[in-house]
This record gives sequence, structure tokens and C-alpha cells, in this order.
Amino acid sequence: MLKSKRSGRSLLPISLASVTLVLAVTQVADAALIYAKAWLAPYLMTRAYAAQQKSGRPSKPWPWADTYPVARLEIPRLGIERFVLQGDSGHAMAFGAGMAEGVRPGEPGLVMISGHRDTHFKFLEGVESDDAILLGYGTNQLTYRVITTVIADATDGYIPALLPAQGLLLVTCFPFDALIPGGSKRYVVVAERVWGSEIAAAH
Repeated sequence: MLKSKRSGRSLLPISLASVTLVLAVTQVADAALIYAKAWLAPYLMTRAYAAQQKSGRPSKPWPWADTYPVARLEIPRLGIERFVLQGDSGHAMAFGAGMAEGVRPGEPGLVMISGHRDTHFKFLEGVESDDAILLGYGTNQLTYRVITTVIADATDGYIPALLPAQGLLLVTCFPFDALIPGGSKRYVVVAERVWGSEIAAAH
């Protein structure tokens, strides 16, 4: 009987070590999967966007995706290039900035694109007035000029007054260095569309 108790005790450290090892491997695998997605997603979206430009039809970056790239956002002064995905749901914005339903590029009204403050839209804190913003969609490219930045409240709709008739809103959470995600504050970059000779001036 004594021998049996000792055997049971000797197995306990082994069991604990096994459980710890399994948990550690699981954590490492989860972290590796996140990095793999971060590395692979831009490549797949580049391929999907190129396919869409050729065919003129939406092309999913991976078969089970519930979104697809609809535009390409560039800010030359900052060296920024981002794909813009259809829809601004949490799932879409996990992989990139998302375009809200409603006004599409080239249509009258305001195009609104949202992104997370600590990933795809972190660069917004470096955007300045008169910066050029290029928005490519299909075979077209629109040019916008930043006219102001606004800190607004989501509970008020975070749409500032005196907006351009044809403009672009880039929206992210605020403040940029908040330790706790969420909150109602939004940082909004407001840009107006420019045409003809104004395009060269914006660049």
C-alpha cells in the first residue's frame, strides 16, 4: 500500500509538467498563428485586389472571408499604403481599414473609412493639414486634401460641421495611447476632393 501511494505522488509532478507543457505549446501556437495571419493577409489582399481590378468583380482574399478589398489608400508624405476592406465591422477591421456602407468613392457625399488606432490607422496621428490622400478603386484614383482634424464623440455621430460636399473621413478611436480599448472619443481626419490643377498642388 505504501508503495502505491509513493507511485501516485511521483506521478503528480509529471502530470503537472505535462499540463504546463501543453499550455505553453498552445500559447506559442496561438501567437504564431496571429503572426502568420498578419504576414499572410496583406499578400492575399494584394492578390485579391489585383484580381478585382482585372475582372471588375469583388474577389475575396480567402474563401471563407466575409469581406474583400474595395480600395487602396495612400498618403505619399508619410509613405503610407493601406488596403480598404468592404464594411467596417469588427471582423473586417481585424485585417485592415474598413469602408462604411453608403457613399462609394466618386459619388457625391462623404466616404468614411475606419481603422484601429493601434494598428492600421495608427499613422493618423501624423497626418497634417494639406496632406494629399490618394484613394484608388477599380481603375480610378481620387485625390483628396486634408483640411482639418477633429476630436469628436461617437455618441454625437462624430461627424463635424462644415464638411465638404465631396469628401473623405478617416476615423479611429482616441486617444492613440489609451491603455483601455473602447470609449466614445474619435479622431477624425477630414479631407476634401480636389480636381485638375489642384491635384498637382495637393501632391
